[in-house]
Amino acid sequence: MEPYSPTRLLMIDDDEKLCRLVRTYLEPFGYSLDTVYNGPDGLRRALSESYQAIFLDVMLPGMGGFEVLQALRKKSNIPVLMLTAMGDETDRIAGLESGADDYLPKTFSTRELLARLRAVLRRSVVSTAARAAKGEAAIVNGGLWIDPEAHKVALDGQPLPLTPAEYDILLCLARGLGRVKSREQLLVEVADRDFESFDRAIDVHISSLRRKLNDDPKSPRFIETVRGAGYRMRRPDDEPWE
Repeated sequence: MEPYSPTRLLMIDDDEKLCRLVRTYLEPFGYSLDTVYNGPDGLRRALSESYQAIFLDVMLPGMGGFEVLQALRKKSNIPVLMLTAMGDETDRIAGLESGADDYLPKTFSTRELLARLRAVLRRSVVSTAARAAKGEAAIVNGGLWIDPEAHKVALDGQPLPLTPAEYDILLCLARGLGRVKSREQLLVEVADRDFESFDRAIDVHISSLRRKLNDDPKSPRFIETVRGAGYRMRRPDDEPWE
């Protein structure tokens, strides 16, 4: 049984207090934040480990943020949000031209940081999904059949009508077959939804999906609730999550 994995983030910033603040704020939303306090070590960490996004300060010891970003962009397209005390237009343009996905002065609120993070992750997932969907094979799990190219679903040989949101959630869970998806991960991967309204409705969409799949929440055939973590799409031979 695979463990639940939060969305991994890296913060390269020499302000240790700010790093702690950002980690404390983001963890309840399903993120895991690693921190590095200088440019050279931050670049090495970014290139050697797997992260979904990076917060990068401009003023760093050892190697400036723009230099880190330029070196990173030679090898990686990971989303990068630049953080800096310098907020004038010249610096913002320089960051974006260097390959940053977004730019925040350090007067940001934590809610704004979360919104910007979600936005860059959303754009990244849309780009990745668009590439992956070309030629993506149908997903078959027991009696469930999903064709990402045709945007069709069938259950036990019968077409299954779903709303766009239900289809996106089902496809997201099916692509991660056997793995737990937190609500936050579902929000990121179901990328074209309005986050605030969708966040409040996600459990409703899951309940509707279960009804259409004839899925008993207490003994699910397909969608299992993992208490305190999120949801997963079960394989037919998976043991129940404890």
